[in-house]
Amino acid sequence: MSKKINKKFSKEDIHRIIEMAWEDRTTFESIEKQFGINQDEVIKIMRKNLKLKSFKLWRKRTTGRKTKHDSL
Repeated sequence: MSKKINKKFSKEDIHRIIEMAWEDRTTFESIEKQFGINQDEVIKIMRKNLKLKSFKLWRKRTTGRKTKHDSL
């Protein structure tokens, strides 16, 4: 079951989420701990706030990258 983003973030929060998502060493789990949003919600925020070309570049960088997830 998918859950919708019901949280309202300030511009500063959105900026920080985007900044953390671009950082190679920051995991999606770290973003979730700090902001309470999962990977799918981060992707939605990135899609909404980046230009299409920037979003595609970011997705290409993060897809399959081990450093974007905490070790099990």
